[in-house]
Order: sequence, then structure tokens, then C-alpha cells
Amino acid sequence: MVKVLITGGAGFIGLHLAERMLKDGHRVVICDNFSRAVKDPEFLQLADHRHCEMIEVDLLDENSVYSLGVDFDLIFHLAAIIGVQHVLAQPYEVLTKNVVILQNVISLADSQKNLSRFLFASTSEIYSGTQQQFDLTLPTPEDTPLAVGNLHHPRTSYMLSKLYGEAMCLQSRLPFTIFRPHNIYGPRMGLSHVIPELCKKIYHCKISQELEVYSVKHTRTFCYVSDAIEQLVRMSDLPKCEGKVLNLGTSSPETTIGDLALTILRIANRKDLSIKQMPATSGSPERRCPDMTITSELINFSSEVSLIDGIQQTFNWYSERVFKAGGISSK
Repeated sequence: MVKVLITGGAGFIGLHLAERMLKDGHRVVICDNFSRAVKDPEFLQLADHRHCEMIEVDLLDENSVYSLGVDFDLIFHLAAIIGVQHVLAQPYEVLTKNVVILQNVISLADSQKNLSRFLFASTSEIYSGTQQQFDLTLPTPEDTPLAVGNLHHPRTSYMLSKLYGEAMCLQSRLPFTIFRPHNIYGPRMGLSHVIPELCKKIYHCKISQELEVYSVKHTRTFCYVSDAIEQLVRMSDLPKCEGKVLNLGTSSPETTIGDLALTILRIANRKDLSIKQMPATSGSPERRCPDMTITSELINFSSEVSLIDGIQQTFNWYSERVFKAGGISSK
């Protein structure tokens, strides 16, 4: 039986990944410090699975990390200080702690007896410096030259921690795969992201109230979480993905945030609401769209869930479990 370690495993992508790994018959160890993740019904249900172990651990503590063991076949390193609000509030901690966490987990990975792959979650923010200072190719391929953005801006600290993390993986002796997630969304991702945030605003808006939408002309491509997990699983399985840096996401359709809001309005049947255009969010790129050619060719898979179907599933989940029932959500 394959044994899998998922750091940050109680978070959005981590829990969906753990569910898939258990479904595939693997043994899963989830470690998290629960600084952002929550022990909601989905988490508790997963914790009861006979092949799943939950460990609350501080990944900044080297001894605690080493205590996780040396018998993992796969390690998915998802843990980091992330989220715009958190990054803006503590840029120095983001820059330093994300690197220390990765250093500890790489050391753990290096001590494994039969590790087949170490998968590191980088970020689409890796392209932000190039976009700020040069003409960024869109959709953006993985071999795009990378530039550093404004070092005075707190948001740059997150990108730098991931850029340095990629270099650490590249220079390690590990059988690694680096993946750069682009706007993954779906149930249980927390409310501080554009799709669930708009879902919440629309659900709670009073009749004929204006819906405030920021960065309405900015464009994104969105990847539903089940498609992202399928990509991750295939990356971890296929030998030809070892040593690669790969985009994770979907390349179409590219939609404006304004049109995204209109789509959610239709799904929520809120024809009574009108959109009030607000200023663009500081530091938010005007466009973000990954070139998925290399990833799709390597793993023989492209995203299957349409944007409308994905948003419908996401809106239904939040409406029933969080907005209506008052359930908890990730921070």
C-alpha cells in the first residue's frame, strides 16, 4: 500500500487530495497546524477513515517534522503561509517561515527509504514580476523568464518565498515535481477568494441592492478542484513528470471578474441585483492564464468541468453548508 504524506493537508486542496488518495487505496497521513484550516464535517469524516491519520504538527520545528517517519512513498508539500490578507499582514514571516518550513520538509523527504516523488506547491504569483516589468506571454508557459517585482511591496514576499522554494527543489537530490496552481476553486476553499466571496455577497445581498465587484475588467481562468486533483495525481504517478516544473490549472475560458459575477448572479437567480464597479485591487494582475500545453501532453488530461458547472457546484455547497446552515469555513 502506497503511503502518502500531505503537509497542509487539512486545507482546501489538501483535503480533496487526501480524499482522492484514500479512494485510490492509499494510506494517507495529513499534517497541519490548523492556523487556517478548520475541523469541519468533511475533515471529521475523513479523520474517521481507517487508512487516514491526522497529525497536528508545527512544520517550523525540525524535530517535530522528523518525527513523522521515514516510510513515505509520496510527499505533497502544500503547507505555507498563503492568502493575500495574511501575506499583506505579515510579509517578513511569509518570506522567512515558508522557506524554513520547506527546508525542514525537504530534509524529511531526503531521509525517506523509498520516496518516489516529492511534489512542491509553488504559485502562479511566480509570474507576477515578469508581468509587472515586461511583456508577459499569455497564456503563460512554464519556461517564461522570471523577474522579481517591487521588493517594497508586501505581496512580493510570497512570490519570493515560492521562487526560492522552487530553486531549493531544483538543487535538491530529490525526485521532485514542482507545480504552479492557477485559480483553483471549489467547495471548502474558504471565503477570502473571488468565487466564494462573490457567492457570499450575492447570497446575502438584499433585494435590489448593488453588488460591489472589484477588478471587474481583470481576467482569469478558473480550474475546478476535481480537475486540479486529477492533474496532481497523474503528475505524481508518471515518471516523465519527475524533475519538471508544471502549470496546474486550465487555459480556457478566460473570463473577466465582471462576467464571473454575472454568471454567479444567474446561477443564484438574483436578477434583482445590479453590479457596482469598484476599483481594481492593489497588486492584482490584469490577466492571469496558464499555458497548459506541456502539462496536458505529459499527463494526457485536460480540465473537464465547465466553469458554469463548477460554479454551480460551489455555490450549492456554500449555500447549503455555510450560508444557510451557518457552518464554518476555512480562514
